[in-house]
Amino acid sequence: TVEGRESLQKLYHLLEAKGFQTRMEGVALLLDLCQTSPQLISTNIVQIFDHFVLRINDTHKKVKQQALEVLAEMTGLLEDALNPVMIRLVEGITKSLNSKDPGVHAA
Repeated sequence: TVEGRESLQKLYHLLEAKGFQTRMEGVALLLDLCQTSPQLISTNIVQIFDHFVLRINDTHKKVKQQALEVLAEMTGLLEDALNPVMIRLVEGITKSLNSKDPGVHAA
């Protein structure tokens, strides 16, 4: 639908933004869309994760921590829909395990 495409374009724009607070808004929007429109997310999971996996390895620790926390919630919401992106997720999460920041490491 047009509304779905607009939501996805907004999501991509926020996740790719220069400012860390805007990227955090994008991560929050992704969680909201998972809760309110899981079919939209499931249908576009590969394209969405092309953008989202970058936030799991974000240079700003607040963005990275929020992305990891949101990923944990998304896993319960999307379950099998994550299968096409599982390898990329594991690679992204593995990099975060080496973080010296306790919040990122815990997330």
